[in-house]
Amino acid sequence: MISKEKLKEIIVSNHQFILNQVKTIIKREDIRFPEESKKIIVLYGVRRSGKTFLLYELLKNYKDKSLYIDFEDERLINFELSDFEIVKEAFRELNPQFIDKPELFLFDEIQNIKDWEKFCRRVVEREDINIFVTGSSSKIMPMEIHTSLRGRAWSIEITPFSFREYLLAKNVILDKNYIYGPQKTITKRHFADYMKWGGFPEITSLEGEFEKNKVLKEYIFSMFFKDLVERFNINNIHLLDTLFDRLFSCFSLKFSLTAFYNHYKGKFSFSKDTLFNYYRHFLESMLIFEVRKFTESTYKRLRNPAKIYLIDTGLSKKVKSEDLGRVLENIVFLELRKTSGEEIFYFEEGKECDFVVKEKDRFGAYQVCFELTEENRKREIAGLVIGCKWLDIQEGILLTYDQEEEIETEGIKIKILPAWKWLLKI
Repeated sequence: MISKEKLKEIIVSNHQFILNQVKTIIKREDIRFPEESKKIIVLYGVRRSGKTFLLYELLKNYKDKSLYIDFEDERLINFELSDFEIVKEAFRELNPQFIDKPELFLFDEIQNIKDWEKFCRRVVEREDINIFVTGSSSKIMPMEIHTSLRGRAWSIEITPFSFREYLLAKNVILDKNYIYGPQKTITKRHFADYMKWGGFPEITSLEGEFEKNKVLKEYIFSMFFKDLVERFNINNIHLLDTLFDRLFSCFSLKFSLTAFYNHYKGKFSFSKDTLFNYYRHFLESMLIFEVRKFTESTYKRLRNPAKIYLIDTGLSKKVKSEDLGRVLENIVFLELRKTSGEEIFYFEEGKECDFVVKEKDRFGAYQVCFELTEENRKREIAGLVIGCKWLDIQEGILLTYDQEEEIETEGIKIKILPAWKWLLKI
């Protein structure tokens, strides 16, 4: 048990730190909180994606009625379930003028407290308290959280910065001058950096390559040990490390677990079941995503290898310049996933189309190529055309690094656009 006076000190120090020392908070796009909801708002996602700063923003916006607690604070090392009630009492004693008025409790890294769901569920349902929680554990992910809270949670995924958010962090005004005007070169320079370093918020605030590399290596180390080894009690570290290296090297490519098993089974000891479990852990931790082949048959979808994409291109094993198309494809996937949802597939029937996306009540077809050349132009366009014909749609989009034109072939209109311009949506 922690004393009420100690909790008051923590509450006040957190409040002052956020209000006085946290200066810049980038407004996140496509994140909507429910206006009226008797639910616990759960912010989940890969570590270092900006969940804590969303809590900071809420406290700044509602500073007169907000409580913020970080459960990775070493002063709370012995915090127990019963201490939540003491926190509530301490907050109300510090703010007696707000008793009987709506309150906002912001709990960071909540997974560190056993049975936290019980307190949160009770006060959200029975008292006029809104609760936002974040965490970096699988127990915070939607599948687990909805099991423990039985429909009383509203989950919101927080990802690293989109390119639009990245530009906002760089103090770039999102208007047409940065697409068509003289500032276009600034936008393109930022996009080159975004491709190289990704969109983790902390990375955008760093200038030197040494610092960026160091931070990204620390992220990878933490994700490997905290999000995989510790969370899932991994004991075959060699297998996990080999799989990690392979997955983070073959992003934007097809990946077959069976092929991996056949290649490595004679090199060190592991079972196929262990391999499949470890792969599932990568998916559950949201470090990677898979895109399946577009087919009406579920059996065929699962029998064909999936294409692998990373949560952020900054985590990729560095590729050669000729593989920048894979980086671009990964960025396009992340944007489609954010704006179009989970129904994303690749198409392959003789030719390949990178993405088939269910968009509301229709399908869209997307092809990604870093640069159209005499050698690849026919192939890339043919893949997009056959995908459009299969879907019975008359238009497809081909995204490049910096080429733009509009063509029509075999009755299909193809818009060729720079990916950076498409991402800005201006």
